[in-house]
Amino acid sequence: MMRWIDISTLKHELKLYDGKKLIKQYPIAVGKMVTRTPVGSFKIINKQLNPGGPFGAFWMGLSKPHYGIHGTNNPSSIGKSVSHGCIRMHNEDVLELASMVRVGTIVKIRK
Repeated sequence: MMRWIDISTLKHELKLYDGKKLIKQYPIAVGKMVTRTPVGSFKIINKQLNPGGPFGAFWMGLSKPHYGIHGTNNPSSIGKSVSHGCIRMHNEDVLELASMVRVGTIVKIRK
């Protein structure tokens, strides 16, 4: 089976699947109204531990330039629409997720 990520911007939730089987579910923060998280199908193209700044403990870049799934230095933002379009996760969650997916993983983002 192939692992893939399903993101709902309305529900503020990220789900990791192996084929049709749900492995894990996480709360997330997404883009605010003026800088919405892009909707569509993307791939993880790079991964970086401790990228620095507001990106928390880990960064996973998406095939849409300048967008990614990353940790945060502001955990109170999780569950809200506050980012510049990226998907924010708690640092411990993004580290766990990063250990379970590899570069090339499909990320489907919907409302």
